[in-house]
Amino acid sequence: MPRKEKVTRVIDGDTFETNSRKNPIRLAGYDAPEKGKRGAAQARKDLSAMILGQEIAVEKVAIDKYKRTVARVKLGRRSVNKAMKEKL
Repeated sequence: MPRKEKVTRVIDGDTFETNSRKNPIRLAGYDAPEKGKRGAAQARKDLSAMILGQEIAVEKVAIDKYKRTVARVKLGRRSVNKAMKEKL
């Protein structure tokens, strides 16, 4: 069951922090360009505009090797994962 959490910081185009987790959350099924690569700044800007300060629903899929929660994320009824993929 998805948990409601508030986004406090966007790290990059596919990773962010919330007020209720120690480790960041990474969007499942979406890989944003890495920092310093073409499109990285825009991806971070797009994700920030969409979710920063918002209450989201987080459905955990896995934990990655960096101890980040890999998740499907929704803002209301909208899939953040899908919306970011469409921006590629």
